Amino acid sequence: MEPEPTQHPARPATTSATVPDLAHAESVPVAEPRHALVESALGNVTIVAIEDSLTGLYFDEHTRRPPADSFGQRVDLAADPTLAAAARQLHEYLAGTRTQFELPFAPAGDDFHQAVWSIVARIPFGGTITYGAIATELGNPALAQRVGQAVGANPLCVFIPCHRVVGSTGKLTGYAGGIERKHTLLTIEEPAPEIAGRLF
Repeated sequence: MEPEPTQHPARPATTSATVPDLAHAESVPVAEPRHALVESALGNVTIVAIEDSLTGLYFDEHTRRPPADSFGQRVDLAADPTLAAAARQLHEYLAGTRTQFELPFAPAGDDFHQAVWSIVARIPFGGTITYGAIATELGNPALAQRVGQAVGANPLCVFIPCHRVVGSTGKLTGYAGGIERKHTLLTIEEPAPEIAGRLF
């Protein structure tokens, strides 16, 4: 939470411009990211947080993986409740015992990205949606390609389930973690024979 702005007494109007004293200006500290490495059924993942919110989940071979120095300090999961909760819920989901994440997310993106990710976050467990359907929900079916770019830029894959977004015919399309992982994630949510018949 940002501090309340400091109230200064009103000054009498003057005819000459005044230069702010930047040397004594108060600065708001910027929270630094931190990360933990987690071994999972999908391979190693890096989970990133800022303060009490999660900002990233990346595979080792992740498309558009940010540089390592942007993840901040590496911390011990046992000493970090936010990252520990994320790792625990990820393991539960991959084990088939969790269908919904209860975690605080704060992905960084512009308004369009946030709008797309908000729709993706609402796709129910076991469900899918097409890029075109997301574009239509945003009010312009012609935005499907731009929606695809935003989905691909999702920094919280799995947690914000972009694996549930499929092509116009229901076929699997690109996934930042690789098509095999996308198929695995969808299979966790739906029996393999059913999903194979529907998506391939």
